[in-house]
Amino acid sequence: MQYHYIFGPVPSRRLGISLGIDLVTHKTCSMDCIYCECGKTTELTLEQKEYVPFNDVVKELDHFLTHHSDPDYITFSGSGEPTLNSCLGDVIDHVRSKRPYIKIAVLTNSTLILNPSVWQALLKADLVLPSLDAVSKKAFLKINRPHKGADAEEIAKGIEAFAKAFKGKIWLEVMILPGINDETSDLMELKEAIHRIKPDRLQINTLDRPGTLSDIKPASRSNLERISALFDFPNTEIIARVGEDVKAGIMREEIRGVIIETIHRRPCTKEDLLKILGVEKNMIDTCIDTLLQEKKIVGKSEKRGIFFQTIKEES
Repeated sequence: MQYHYIFGPVPSRRLGISLGIDLVTHKTCSMDCIYCECGKTTELTLEQKEYVPFNDVVKELDHFLTHHSDPDYITFSGSGEPTLNSCLGDVIDHVRSKRPYIKIAVLTNSTLILNPSVWQALLKADLVLPSLDAVSKKAFLKINRPHKGADAEEIAKGIEAFAKAFKGKIWLEVMILPGINDETSDLMELKEAIHRIKPDRLQINTLDRPGTLSDIKPASRSNLERISALFDFPNTEIIARVGEDVKAGIMREEIRGVIIETIHRRPCTKEDLLKILGVEKNMIDTCIDTLLQEKKIVGKSEKRGIFFQTIKEES
């Protein structure tokens, strides 16, 4: 079965083996973050609706769970903001009915966290991973380029309120980009918000793959360590890259499809794909070469290597 709404499983830097569910059309989001590895937002919106059909999503999910090993997590993420889909809570309920022991994670930019239906859906998860890159208006507009209805201070307050009600775990991620959101005043406002939210874990991140803007650069390890010390929050970690020991065990005949689905959502190098798929290098090389010849994908040279991404079909 060809999957359109689920992808992976892939080894996540944070969640082990994670099966992704993408509940919005590419690339629908309430922000247009300059670092987004999925590319520029094409539908900038705060409107909640059924962006992809609920019945089709659960059909794919049921097929996967019947024919594959269980992942560590089922993660709602992908090519946009998952809480925009009005069926998020229904899909979580379906997962619970089929595999109540598999943990559920939701990655969110928290723009809709105070929406009652979103709030109730997120309460059903085991782990919520909100992002908060800026609290000051200047830095927020610069790094996140949000929908005009989104406000950084309200987002921070919304995460704080949700964290107090949520029985699961909150891992708060902060993306740091030099010259964008790392001025001392910006960081101090972030620090105050972090200490009010009191997440179970604070994760400091920086650019790892090409972003929407070509001229942005990752922060150095020393700069991230400096910022970590400034935040002075317990259970803080600087997120590392995917561990060498995490394997996904993809079947040989599925590799081509998984490569396409993976790099459609986020560009990857061959080394990234080797870690994600856990297969022989020559298999990756053969698939990549074939996809390049078929003009299904294209490679873009960056500092960390050649990143492959799908070629958008002309409508």
